[in-house]
Amino acid sequence: MFEQTLLKNINTENYHQLEVYRTGGGYAGLRKALNEYQPDQLIQLVKDSQLRGRGGAGFSTGVKWSFIPKDSVLPTYLCCNADESEPGTFKDRLLIEKDPHGLIEGIAISCYAIGAKIAYIYIRFEFIYGTRILQQAIDECYAQGLLGKNILGSGFDLEVIIHRGAGAYICGEETALLESLEGYRGQPRLKPPFPAISGLYASPTIINNVETLACIPHIVLRGAQWFSDIGSPKGPGPRLYCLSGMINKPGVYELPTGIPLRELVEEHGGGAPNGKKIKAVIPGGVSAPMFAEKDLDIAMDFDALAAAGSMFGSAGVIVMDEDSCIVKVTLSMLEFFHIESCGKCTPCREGLGWVLKLLRRIEAGAGKHGDAQELDRLGEAIFGNCFCALGDGAIMALRGALGNFRDEFDYHIAKGHCPFKTESIVLHRTRATG
Repeated sequence: MFEQTLLKNINTENYHQLEVYRTGGGYAGLRKALNEYQPDQLIQLVKDSQLRGRGGAGFSTGVKWSFIPKDSVLPTYLCCNADESEPGTFKDRLLIEKDPHGLIEGIAISCYAIGAKIAYIYIRFEFIYGTRILQQAIDECYAQGLLGKNILGSGFDLEVIIHRGAGAYICGEETALLESLEGYRGQPRLKPPFPAISGLYASPTIINNVETLACIPHIVLRGAQWFSDIGSPKGPGPRLYCLSGMINKPGVYELPTGIPLRELVEEHGGGAPNGKKIKAVIPGGVSAPMFAEKDLDIAMDFDALAAAGSMFGSAGVIVMDEDSCIVKVTLSMLEFFHIESCGKCTPCREGLGWVLKLLRRIEAGAGKHGDAQELDRLGEAIFGNCFCALGDGAIMALRGALGNFRDEFDYHIAKGHCPFKTESIVLHRTRATG
C-alpha cells in the first residue's frame, strides 16, 4: 500500500514554520546524515536509491553528484532550480509554500554530500508569496543553528541564498540559470564542460530541482531500498503529478512512478467534466508530446514514455476533452515557446516564428493546401539544431499534435473553420499573487 511522503504533512497547520516541522521529525535526516555518513557514503546512498531528477531530464541524481571533482581547488556550489515555469506544472510551488523546511533540509544534506558550503535557490520571479515563506524558513534555520557555521555541532558550514529570476522560462535550463545567477543575460551555455566540472563562476556545481531535493531527507531516514521499492524499477520513488485542464479534480497528487496514465486521469482526477470523453493528454508539461485517448494505458515511467515518443518531464499532466480543438491548443503551446525563446540560435528564434505564422493561419480558417506538410518540414529543420532543448521541446509538442490529430489540421485547412463550437483549453503561464 502506497503511503504519501512528500505531501504527508502538507495540510498541517503552520507546517511551514520550523517548530511545527520539527514536531513531525523535521531535520532528523540532516542530523543523521551529519552524524552517521561520510559524504561519499551519502552519494552512494542516493545512487542506490535510483532517484532520478524530477525537473525534466530524469538523470540519476547520485551519478550527477559523483561527477564533482575530488581534487578541485575551487569552491563547490549547489543550485536549487526553483524556476518552475513549464505550463501545467505547479508541484514545486506547492512544496515551497507549504513545506519549505523539507526543501532546505534536502539542500543541506545534498551540500554536505558534494562538499558545497554555499547554495543558491534560483526561484521564479512570480513566486512572490513562496519567496517570502522560503526566506522566513531560512532565517529560522540560521537562528536555530541549522544553517550557517558549525551546523548541529558537526563542523559543517553552509550559507543558503535566494536569488529571484526575472520571469524568463529559459532560465529553467540549467546553464541559462547559471548565466543569470552570475548577472548575465539568461541564455544557455555550450556543453561540455558540464556544470559539475565548470558551472557557477567556472567552479564545480550541482543543479537539482525542488522535488528532487525534497526527496533526499526521506531517503536518508528510510534508506535506499525503501525508495527503490516504490513504483518503477528503473525510475522509482514517489512522484508529484500535476493534473490540470479539462479534469474534474485538478491538483497535485503524490503517487508512485509507473502508474498508468489512464488511472491517474480517470480514477484520481475523476475524468473530464460533464461526462465528456477525453480526447488527449499531455503527460509531462507542454514539451512532452500528447497522447490520444487510445494510448492512455501507458505507464507513467521515464523509459516507457520515452519509448512511446513522449517524456515524463515535469509530470505536468494536461487533459483535453472531446470538444477541445487540438489546432488551437497547439497554437497556444507554440505561442508560449516562441515568446520564451531567448533568441540565441536561429532555428529556434526564426523557425518557431514561421511555425507560429502557419498555425495562426490554419486556426483562423485561412490555411492553404500543403500547410501541414510545411509544418513537418519546419519541424525537421528546427529539431536537433537548437542550442538547448527549448526548440526541440516546441517541435516535440507540435509533432505530438500532428501525429495524433492531423485530421483536425486537415479539416481546418479544407473547410476553412473550426469544427468545435465550445471554448478550447488555452495554456498559459500562471501568475502568482501575494
